[in-house]
Amino acid sequence: MHLIITEKHSTAKRIADILSEKKPTKERISGVDTYKFNETAVIGLSGHIVEVDFPKEYNNWQKTDLKELIYAPIHTSPTHANIVTALRKLGKEAKHLTIATDYDREGELIGVEALKVIQKINPDVPADRVHYSTITQGEIKHAFASPTKIDFNLAAAGESRQIIDLIWGAVLTRFVSLSSGRLGNSFLSVGRVQSPTLAILVNREKERDIFVPVPYWEIYAILANGGEFEAQHKKGRFLDKAEAEAVHAKFGKTGIVKSIETGKRSEKPPSPFNTTEFLRAASGLGISPANAMRIAEYLYVNGFISYPRTDNTVYPATLDIRGIIASFLNTEFHEYAQKLLKGNLKPTRGKKETTDHPPIHPATPVKRSEIREDEWKIYELVVRRFFATFAGATKWETMAVTVDISGEDFGANGARMIESGWRWYYSYNVPEDRLLPQLKEGQVLTVKETNLAGKETQSPSRYGQGHLIKIMDDLGLGTKSTRHEIISKLYSRAYVVGNPIQPTRTAYAVIGALEEYANTITKPEMTGKLEKDMDRIADGTIDEESVVQESREMLGALFEKLNGSKEHVSKTLQEGLKEDKIVGKCLDCGYDLMIRRSKRGRFIGCTGYPNCSFSLPLPKSGNIIVTSKECDEHGLHHLRIVTKGRRPWDLGCPYCNYIEWQKSKKE
Repeated sequence: MHLIITEKHSTAKRIADILSEKKPTKERISGVDTYKFNETAVIGLSGHIVEVDFPKEYNNWQKTDLKELIYAPIHTSPTHANIVTALRKLGKEAKHLTIATDYDREGELIGVEALKVIQKINPDVPADRVHYSTITQGEIKHAFASPTKIDFNLAAAGESRQIIDLIWGAVLTRFVSLSSGRLGNSFLSVGRVQSPTLAILVNREKERDIFVPVPYWEIYAILANGGEFEAQHKKGRFLDKAEAEAVHAKFGKTGIVKSIETGKRSEKPPSPFNTTEFLRAASGLGISPANAMRIAEYLYVNGFISYPRTDNTVYPATLDIRGIIASFLNTEFHEYAQKLLKGNLKPTRGKKETTDHPPIHPATPVKRSEIREDEWKIYELVVRRFFATFAGATKWETMAVTVDISGEDFGANGARMIESGWRWYYSYNVPEDRLLPQLKEGQVLTVKETNLAGKETQSPSRYGQGHLIKIMDDLGLGTKSTRHEIISKLYSRAYVVGNPIQPTRTAYAVIGALEEYANTITKPEMTGKLEKDMDRIADGTIDEESVVQESREMLGALFEKLNGSKEHVSKTLQEGLKEDKIVGKCLDCGYDLMIRRSKRGRFIGCTGYPNCSFSLPLPKSGNIIVTSKECDEHGLHHLRIVTKGRRPWDLGCPYCNYIEWQKSKKE
């Protein structure tokens, strides 16, 4: 029997349908669906079927010596016992084994995990590997017709990441949680990639906190002669109000066109989608990176787009570009496909070129009615980006006008799209035309009105999820496959809220303590070095064991610094966490209202107790986040409840919520 192993059940079903001449027979083995045809069986895993962990004697957080945990042995244990059992049953009969998991570090490791399970009961079974980037009939059949060898170095790189992240996460998370007294479900997680990412957000917020706005003034004029347009004083910002007022006071009723400069500007088409740029673009549509990857994975498994985890921004020469575009001739994209096929299909090229997977591109057409609305949004985004990379430049006609008003220069800029180029295909965030009337030098214009506008400089903006993904990529934090997961973890641990992302006081406390007493963990350089070492494992230039050992030594040095300042760390954390529990001032006595716990559960209580007994109820479950938004009526901070696996619940003002609850009870 030929046994084929895929990463997911849905992939197994699709590959079995493609490879079998007739519909394959579905058979449940140990509770796992498998697909059989022509002496072949296809089984889908559920991602990793084993996990790395410490021996059981290290499970007790309070009793484990953390210094010892750094160098503790690591073992693997099954995470899906039924799948392991099914693999053993099928593997025992297998005469040939093919690993058909996703082609990246994680996929290679998942395949090797399954291989090791089977080799224990069938050690001599020959095994090979197939690579594919789209789950389409042509590519799957081609992949199975030309199998290759299993890349054990690539799998080792994936395993080293698991081990390193386990050790760093366990040691630092336990230390910080024990130091702060935050155990159980509300423990404080710290991670090799998570913490420097959180530090980026906290430090940005600190810049906002200390920002002092500077007032300035701008002068505008509405000019007319055949058509109206607005011009701004060429100085731009006036920092001296008296100077701005003096200039503003001298204007007459007319202005003269001093100069007109016309020109043309060309916008180059975008480069092909890699994972980072895809997630940024999806974020611009209001789809979070985590949701975008989930949807892209679904589209990939169903054969609609190519593999969505890639660094590549250059289409390989083997990609059937003309065939893919032609497949859209009978779809709602037919007009775009027709136009492209008439021209020279020369795509743009990005800066990164790899050989594992092509840039993200459409694989087969799908009707809008056949998938959900959010899935269509992602699919359309991929199709339009693909088309745009073969289109011409977008061309603009520009005009810059200078007008003299009472000896003061004013300027206005106009732009008009004269060739839509790639923006016709990729119709997202297209700038609007800024049209100026027909003007000529020396022309007299009527000054209809002038305006002296008082403004203030703005604090640095918070990062959106898409922008943060790009920063992580630039700094080498995480990988294309893990960055969106890191951001999701920051939300689930109640370290951040909203989008743009705002760190909570808990995040301030954790990053503050780490930066003061062990700042290496908050810097990207350390984790960046380990990422490069993992690349070297994949290349075969360094072995997994030496990288893991080096990471243990790095963590050991870091832990010594932290442990030497344990009391200070504990104090810093507890003071910061206390701030995160303050909801506002008591409406009865003016003392702080704080989130408190009792035997009956959580509630908001007054720090003036026992003299003041004001209190408000709270939900029994979920992480409570005190946001920066305040109630206009009661002055209390709005609350957000974050529960794993559910959408966050914006409870709002706890007092308003209580009043509504009381009202509904009476009704």
